[in-house]
Amino acid sequence: MPERNREQIDRRILRTRQLIKDAFIDLLQEMDIEKMSISRIAECATINRVTFYLHYRDIPDMLNKMSDEMIHDIVLAMNGDPDEGSAAEGQDSLKLLRLLEHIAEHSKFYTVVLGSRRAPIFTERLLRLLTELISTRIEELENEAPQHRAVVQKDIAIWYGSSALIGTIAAWLRHDMPYTPSYLAKQFYLLITQMKKETCEPD
Repeated sequence: MPERNREQIDRRILRTRQLIKDAFIDLLQEMDIEKMSISRIAECATINRVTFYLHYRDIPDMLNKMSDEMIHDIVLAMNGDPDEGSAAEGQDSLKLLRLLEHIAEHSKFYTVVLGSRRAPIFTERLLRLLTELISTRIEELENEAPQHRAVVQKDIAIWYGSSALIGTIAAWLRHDMPYTPSYLAKQFYLLITQMKKETCEPD
């Protein structure tokens, strides 16, 4: 297949999936997932049922793929181009800022899937990602400073950090983002830094 035709097909696929995603978000503001039907989603997306089935087997498959795409987009946004001149702490802060900027840029989607509690799969996937990232960072800190040990049990610190972050993001969205991503990132990082000081002590 010629490259141009493939690109046109790819663009049509992306456009159709975006229509379905937009329809799903609009409907999720009105009803619970359990009350949705493929016919209703297709109608709202201005496509037919056959087109929907070309992309997703059913609504659970749609939710799984959309949540996978969400995580993929978040990871891309957080990683970006690394700032070679920044220390590890600066990179942590930069990743948090990029995460919040990405969420703000797609605020309609995240307000509905994280702020409404009607689509727990998205919150669960994001919580899993944040837990993995925080766990990895704690292990790096332990390796960098083995002379210090955490007063708080490691798994509890991970649960707390990931839950606090996702809870803060959800509250920020539900309150129509009263703070800029930059200000919120700085405030949250100050809290985490203070907690780190209070929960570690020399051996």
